[in-house]
Amino acid sequence: MIFTNARLILPDGIRDGLEVVAREGKIIAIRERVRAVKDEIVDLAGNYLAAGFIDLHVHGALGRDTMEGSAEAFRAICDFHASGGTTSLLLTTATAPIEKLVEILGAVRRCRSMISAIAGVHVEGPFISKAKRGAQRQEFIQDPSPVAVRKLLEHADVIKRVTIAPELLGALEAIENFHAHGISVSGGHSDAWDEDARAAFDRGMRSVTHTFNCMSSARRRGVYRVGGLLEFALSEPQISCELIADGHHVSATLMKMLYRAKGTGGICLVTDATAGAGLPDGSRFSLFGNDCLVKGGVCRLADRSALAGSASRMIDLVQTVVRDIAVSLHEAVTMATENPAHAIGLESKGRLAVGADADFVVLSPELEVVETLIGGQEIFSVS
Repeated sequence: MIFTNARLILPDGIRDGLEVVAREGKIIAIRERVRAVKDEIVDLAGNYLAAGFIDLHVHGALGRDTMEGSAEAFRAICDFHASGGTTSLLLTTATAPIEKLVEILGAVRRCRSMISAIAGVHVEGPFISKAKRGAQRQEFIQDPSPVAVRKLLEHADVIKRVTIAPELLGALEAIENFHAHGISVSGGHSDAWDEDARAAFDRGMRSVTHTFNCMSSARRRGVYRVGGLLEFALSEPQISCELIADGHHVSATLMKMLYRAKGTGGICLVTDATAGAGLPDGSRFSLFGNDCLVKGGVCRLADRSALAGSASRMIDLVQTVVRDIAVSLHEAVTMATENPAHAIGLESKGRLAVGADADFVVLSPELEVVETLIGGQEIFSVS
């Protein structure tokens, strides 16, 4: 298949006059436009062509949740997020008993060969701070004991990312263990001091979860002011920062500050979408037993005491950072493709390059998703 008449969004800018050739699910050439047999051509009508978006943090959509552990729920979640340009995602768990998490990991293993968008699982909790739990259920929060970590590592082939609070008893050993098994370790839902974050970094933590949200920041210890997980992440070049750029979780000023501190390469856009994504305003849904509602374009606990994830798709985040922090389109797309692919080791995804998977999103000039493809095959289209 030859994808032609498109504006290619590449890491260093937008290029006209090129076409992408795909065969058997892979990109085999990116070249100047040439004449070709008509039935091989996919004319993209002057729209943008980018690598498919990669979302590292997705709980649900359309009233369905990862914690259901069913193929029907997983497919509904992936299909909804495909409408936002996502071609790979990490189904993300909620804080729950270890036995329930093991059950979900087994369900994802059975389903991932049938649902091509599933890249693995992001285990968010139960190894988090009660003080920074957000919408997570307090009764299931626990320290990362060797037994609990060992049970999760029996499914290390499915787990791509773990969120953990570095200050917890046993956290440093757990971080080192997860890292040794090739799992991306992300600090989050944490009340850590600067030295806790540094110790976690030394053991293999290379990311932070939903930057600014549910994480410690600078405060006084005695008469001295000391940084928290936020300041450590902003100051350490090797830390990659998740950002829920939905226009609700983080203000434009804070997003600009993150961009100035980390640059394009240090940010991974994530939706943190929960089951309320795609539901009408005012809808109620459950986040593993917590009553939630969609209000004003974002998800909240029903008592309005905390946000409960977003109602957004990846394209909504791309639009927000282009509009609100004035980054160029190719930079925003890098935050949604190449950066998350690198963060969890998806070497064949997240880029328009020879040898990469033919996972694409076609965007209109107004940055609306026209079509989404995985391996060159359409999985969503507006037509």
